[in-house]
Amino acid sequence: MISFLKKIAKSQFIFLSFPIILIGLFAYSIGIPFLDLMELKTVDARFESRKRISPGSDVVLAVIDEKSIAMEGKWVWPRSKMADLVTKLSNAGAKVIAFDIGFLEPDNKRIVKVIDDIQSSLHSIELEDNKFLENIKAQSDNDKLLADAIKNSSAKVVLGYFFQLDIENSGHIKEKEIRIHQENISKSRYSFEHYTSKDARNVTLVEPEFPQSNIKEISDVADLAGYFNFYPDNDGVVRWLPAVLKFRDSLYAPLSMVSVSAFLDSSLSINIDEYGVQSIQIGNLAIPTDESGRILINYRGEEKSFPHISVTDILSENVHDNIFRDKIVLVGATAVGIYDLRVTPFGSIFPGIEIHANLIDSILSEDFLLQPKWSAIFDVIAILLAGLFLGIVLPRVDVIPGVIASFSIFLGYILFCQYLFSRHGLVLNLVYPVTVILFIYVSITAYRYFIETRQKRFIKNAFSTYLAPAVVKQLIDSPESLNLGGEDREITAFFSDVQGFTSISEALTPNELVELLNEFLTEMTDIILNHEGTVDKFEGDAIIAFFGAPNVLENHAERTCSACIEMQKRLAELREKWKGNGKPELKMRIGLCTGNAVVGNMGSESRMDYTMMGDTVNTAARLEGINKIYGIYTLISETTYKAAGNSIAVREIDTINVVGKKEPVTAYQLLGYSKDFDDLIKQANDYYAAGLLSYRNQDWDKAINSFNEVLNISPDDGPSNTMIDRCNKYKANPPGKNWNGSYTVTTK
Repeated sequence: MISFLKKIAKSQFIFLSFPIILIGLFAYSIGIPFLDLMELKTVDARFESRKRISPGSDVVLAVIDEKSIAMEGKWVWPRSKMADLVTKLSNAGAKVIAFDIGFLEPDNKRIVKVIDDIQSSLHSIELEDNKFLENIKAQSDNDKLLADAIKNSSAKVVLGYFFQLDIENSGHIKEKEIRIHQENISKSRYSFEHYTSKDARNVTLVEPEFPQSNIKEISDVADLAGYFNFYPDNDGVVRWLPAVLKFRDSLYAPLSMVSVSAFLDSSLSINIDEYGVQSIQIGNLAIPTDESGRILINYRGEEKSFPHISVTDILSENVHDNIFRDKIVLVGATAVGIYDLRVTPFGSIFPGIEIHANLIDSILSEDFLLQPKWSAIFDVIAILLAGLFLGIVLPRVDVIPGVIASFSIFLGYILFCQYLFSRHGLVLNLVYPVTVILFIYVSITAYRYFIETRQKRFIKNAFSTYLAPAVVKQLIDSPESLNLGGEDREITAFFSDVQGFTSISEALTPNELVELLNEFLTEMTDIILNHEGTVDKFEGDAIIAFFGAPNVLENHAERTCSACIEMQKRLAELREKWKGNGKPELKMRIGLCTGNAVVGNMGSESRMDYTMMGDTVNTAARLEGINKIYGIYTLISETTYKAAGNSIAVREIDTINVVGKKEPVTAYQLLGYSKDFDDLIKQANDYYAAGLLSYRNQDWDKAINSFNEVLNISPDDGPSNTMIDRCNKYKANPPGKNWNGSYTVTTK
């Protein structure tokens, strides 16, 4: 036995394994962003692999969906409808009505003002006041109608609001306004706040800039309130919910927890020690959180795991009896275009209202996900044991047994973590131990086998389905250019989406839709591949691609712009063809951004996706959507414009504050190739540039005149019409002397 141990100690493979184990432990202790991101992805995979959990019957969603918009009119509705909704839900026996929408500004009171003017005129000619006018006035004050409905509701009403997180958007808020907002959200505070010591009051918690509350008239009559902020992880996926936010020494609770508190008729309490949040309770029900007060959301399943009842059916009383009785009814929007999409571990895009429903059901069923304090010790032991075992066994066995041993440990640990997750709600670290296993196996095997052939075969198999053949050949010839774990590269990110695709798809049969979509995607994808781009994925009618990785493409910004120009030209030709065949004429919006991003294979060894992530990617996605605001179809970032060179023609459209970015983005419209434009178009662009300068200098009339000159040349110019409307609004409500000239987009 002693001689065997000495033999092992002298083995070069043991000395090869030890550094990998030590590096793995060190990486685990400090946290590697990429591996931490991968760990989050494994949590998502565990959700996908776990059997769906059937939610309880206590939560029902009253949704403002496409059917409601079609029947009741476009959003935003008059609050008289919401008042009617509250009344009908109350009469139907709902126990709690929680709003995942805010009533943040007073409703339109133009009719009330007209009636006031008429009454003043009647008084001036000494006529008696008309009670008929008083009745009309009362029926026209939608804010009061909603406030009265909430006040008279037999169900407890929980209002939703949000905290402003961006300091740049809070500079214009005066102290008086902040105090009013703070008073309006007082019903969102924890009933009991207990600090174990003076030091506990200095614990770092998330502290937003200020609350954006519901208007006072409505806030005053509601029973409770709760914020509906979410804090996605770095990859944009919502896995956690902050159960506590601190604002000016007061602690506030989210909409979901306040709704449960109202449902159980129990108070909310929080205990904080010098290490962070110790416990959060609703009555005697303890809710597990981490030190910063975050709850790991135990999703029940994919979208629509909970009953969705269309609001229009509720208003028309076209619902089953007792469907709302003694239930928590969450009211929110799910119609495409009017709600904030949230990415979940299931890879699905949820409306925020359904995430709240998942958390509420998890709390009511006391079915939580846990990361126990002993999990760190377990992770360290797993890294040590797995690494030592492979370091001893692999050098002494043949290829097949070595593969079986390594795969057994690799898969066994994954299945073990999945078992603990599915059966006991325990979340143990998976990535660091399996990464150590993988690295030890690869490093030892590399001494014994010729790895280059295997690597080339892997590259060819992995990329040939979504890369141009020339790119695949380059990767095979130079495999060192590919970082399999992900790398920071300068790329040009490409996002596209078909305008009005939902309405188009509703007008076609499934076979017609598939045929049209396949033809469109094939034509567009061929152009991307011809320009040596990489197609990341298709999401319905949307194409996500990038240029500059994994192949080195020095002029990737210019190549991307050329691809976009050709795609729009080809799409115009296809529209003529489709028009002749009686098919819908598709139009495509495109967003481009050039910059650094992380690109690489993301996922697990069994299933991975060569993709991109980072701020550059998010900006390109935002620019694609911003096209709608200006009525155009291709927007590029300033970085793309500068990198592309003089061969393309662009027009600076605006400087925009997009969701998720602190610094404004200057957006340019990609017009085509410079050689294709005549003097008249150049003159129109000069007028637009002059209008944009006047607009930024707050010289609204001069700006409007310049934009009108553009319209004289190009009557259908969307950006000019948009800017004229905005100038008129700013004339009535100036943005202030500290305005930096940028326009804030509040939706994604």
